Parts: sequence; C-alpha cells; structure tokens
Amino acid sequence: MSAPAPSTPAIVDAEPLPRQEEVLTDAALAFVAELHRRFTPRRNELLARRGERRAEIARTSTLDFLPETAAVRADDSWKVAPAPAALSDRRVEITGPTDRKMTINALNSGAKVWLADFEDASAPTWENVILGQLNLTDAYERRIDFTDPRSGKSYALKAADELATVVMRPRGWHLEERHLQLDGVSVPGALVDFGLYFFHNAQRLIDLGKGPYFYLPKTESHLEARLWNDVFVFAQDYVGVPQGTVRATVLIETITAAYEMEEILYELRDHASGLNAGRWDYLFSIVKNFRDGGAKFVLPDRNAVTMTAPFMRAYTELLVRTCHKRGAHAIGGMAAFIPSRRDAEVNKVAFEKVKADKDREAGDGFDGSWVAHPDLVPIALASFDAVLGEKPHQKDRLREDVSVAAGDLIAIDTLDARPTYDGLRNAVAVGIRYIEAWLRGLGAVAIFNLMEDAATAEISRSQIWQWINADVVFENGEHATAELARTVAAEELAAIREEIGEETFTAGKWQQAHDLLLQVSLDQDYADFLTLPAYEQLR
Repeated sequence: MSAPAPSTPAIVDAEPLPRQEEVLTDAALAFVAELHRRFTPRRNELLARRGERRAEIARTSTLDFLPETAAVRADDSWKVAPAPAALSDRRVEITGPTDRKMTINALNSGAKVWLADFEDASAPTWENVILGQLNLTDAYERRIDFTDPRSGKSYALKAADELATVVMRPRGWHLEERHLQLDGVSVPGALVDFGLYFFHNAQRLIDLGKGPYFYLPKTESHLEARLWNDVFVFAQDYVGVPQGTVRATVLIETITAAYEMEEILYELRDHASGLNAGRWDYLFSIVKNFRDGGAKFVLPDRNAVTMTAPFMRAYTELLVRTCHKRGAHAIGGMAAFIPSRRDAEVNKVAFEKVKADKDREAGDGFDGSWVAHPDLVPIALASFDAVLGEKPHQKDRLREDVSVAAGDLIAIDTLDARPTYDGLRNAVAVGIRYIEAWLRGLGAVAIFNLMEDAATAEISRSQIWQWINADVVFENGEHATAELARTVAAEELAAIREEIGEETFTAGKWQQAHDLLLQVSLDQDYADFLTLPAYEQLR
C-alpha cells in the first residue's frame, strides 16, 4: 500500500481572486508545503533566539563582534560568488510595491534594479500577496499593461533591454501568512512569498538571461542567513536549476546584523550578491534593542539622525569595507523624497539634499543606491556616473582606511541633537497617516513629500515609546508622557478630520489607526513589530 501524498496548504478565510489559480497551482502549493515542513521549525527556533539575545542586551547594554566567528572574519581567502551580468551594475535601484502600475513604471524607470517589494512597501493583504505574484509573472511574459481609471493614461513596458532587473523582497521571518495553513498552522510569509515566486519564475528568469534574485529583510544574525542559504540550496534542487542561480542581497537594517556582516556574507557566499544599508529600520532596531539602556541610547527626532551622524558613518563605512573585502556589492540607503507637482521650491531644496546624499555615498565607495521615485533616478545616476564612469561598480576600492570598533556602532550619545516637541508631533502625525493607509492595504504612502513604508511607522512609534520611558523633557519644558502623546494624537486626529471632511474621514480607518498607534507606543510590553498587531486588523 503506497504512502498517502503529503498534504498541501489550505486557503483559509480568503475571497477568491481573479486568476489566483495561476499562482496557487497544486505543484506550487506542494513546493510551499515542503519549504514549510523543512524550514519553519528552524525559523521558529531562530525567532526564539532573537528574544534571548534581546534579553542579553537588556542585561548588558552592549554588543560586540562575535568571538565564536572570529576565524571567519580573519580568513582573507574567501569571497562571495561573482555577480551575474544582470546584477553587475546596480548604480541606481528603485523600490516599490508590486501593484500593476508600479510594476510597469519601476521596470521602465531607467534604474538598473527594481526592488519588487512584498515587505515594508506592501501591506500583506491576500490581494497584494497573490496579485503581486501575477504582476511579476505577467511582466516577464510581457503581457502586462495598465490604464489608470481616473486619468485614462495607459502604461506599457519598454523594450526588454531598457527594463530594470528585478530583485524581489519577501516578508521577514517574523510574519505569518494566515490565509495559507498546513495542518492548521500558518505558513511563514517569507516562505510563501519566496516559494511562489521562485517556483513560477526561476526557470523563466534564467531563460530571459537573468535569475531569481532576492533582497532579504530584517535579518538579525548569520544563523538566519544560514537558514536562507539552506532554503536556496533545497529550492534549486527541487525545481532543477543549477546551484548558485539564486542571488541574495541582505539588508543590514538591524543593529545585531551590523556586528555580523562578514558572517552573513560567508553563510550565503555561493548565493550572496551584496549588503544594503537600510536607515529607518536600523534606527528602529537600535531603539528596540537598547530601549532600557538609559539616556545615552535616546535618539533625537528621526530627521535629525542623518547618515553623517558618527554612529551611522561607522555603520555605512564598515558595510562598504566588508562588502568590497569579500567581492560583494555595497548598496546605499533610500532617497525617499516625492517631488511636488505644485511647489518648485520644495523640489529644488529636496533635489539638492538627494544629490548631496548620493554624492557622499558614491564618494564613500558604495556601488549603488536606492530611490523611491522615478524623478530621482537621474539625480542618483549622475552621482554614481561621476565616480564610476563606465565601470559597473567600485569593488576595487577596499576602504582599508576604515577601522570601526564595536562601541562606534552604538555611540548614540555622540549626537548633539535632542528630541523635540515638534518631533513628537511629527511622529504621531506620520504614524497615524501611515497606519491608516496600511490598514486599507497600502504599504507605500506619500506623506509630507516623503515616500513612507512600514519602517517609518516603526521608528515613529518606537521613538514615542522611548521618549516616554526615558522621561525626556522637550525644549518647551513639557515632559514626554503617555498623556501628552494621547493629547497630541487626539489633536492630530481632529486636524485630519477637518482637513479631509467628515465623509472621507468616516470611510477611512482613522480612529483604528489612532488607537493602534497609541497601543504600540504606550503599552509597557513593547511589541517586537508594529505589523504583528496590525496584521490582526488587516482585512
């Protein structure tokens, strides 16, 4: 008697979507089920390990490079795999969600790479998860177009050789996909996003002269990178593509990962493409991990923490040195400005800031950088063209002049800036506006001329939490308290109601967003991720 076929994930509590059967095939679901069975137990262990490490940081208020991996750092002989042709030149990368219009515009943007985002720029509604997969496959098959129902404007892909290379970002290890369950257990969102994309597109991308390329978010240790590497090895064998076809760029956007950059590249070395400096999540991670470390770890207003702050310089320069030592690309941070169609002066000032930021990154040795809007692509391109010329990258700049001690990465008290009352108001205003849009299924949101994503809301609520718990006194003499935060939030909600009108306000999720922001900002039991309680409310 033959053994019963392994079960496949069940679709739970989800309205059927047009063409979902093209994504959720039996074969694709069987692959996702196998990923879940093999790798979710280890993922669960690593999430528990995060908690243990956080407890150790709470006890010691410090971090250091790992003594147990010193041999990896000291061994100069190893390098990551050479970059494939499609990922050799990454001087400008555009980021954004995988809705149909964005898919076309990002591919057509003139950027070398598009980070097709299923993570922080995408609220993980069932529709976004599944239709985003369809949009990418449609793009590779050149059967994608879009007509804006409001403007009537039509969008279509340019010639193949003018399109950006796609690097897809799945969700982080901490998130579940509640609509796909195996034996009553939700499959991790990371394995759903990766599994469906890889299964349907790995061979298709190889046939197009590219490959299945990924950005890995929220990584906290080299052991988490090792897990991803094992996923890649298994997946390549499963679908029958050569080992080393996958390439992964890891976001160094947690403070713990900053101490393990070399080890992360080592674990992924046959599949590694580079590291990226992710600013807002990095600051959020510092607050989260050192939230009980006292006054010396209190961050000022988020906009006062520029990339020229000493501890941010230490982080980015160490990243460039580490990448180039190991033959990997170093990718810089986000220019999040959204050009104003009405205010040329706002644009002029912002474009100058973007240019200065990209000039600094190119001068520091980065091989490329991120922008959030197509209008910023030429500005970033010019900065990197000026340094790179015809070269695809500058990995030959080894930055051996850089020397970073463990304490340099957490020297928050080297900043002169302090939290301000306006900073509190801004954190509340941005937090409410972002969460409201997220609860409606939008992950990338233009707020006050900046493209904001989930990392923005994380740093906003974390700073409110930190300032209250550190009993910060603002420049106007007011103490950061829960009552003050509630007052500011109520005023902000009333201002939004007046600004947009009663009908629009009622149709939105404003009160819900206000309540959720206060919950994650004021609860003594600090939530590891805002998106965990928010996902429970996402319908």
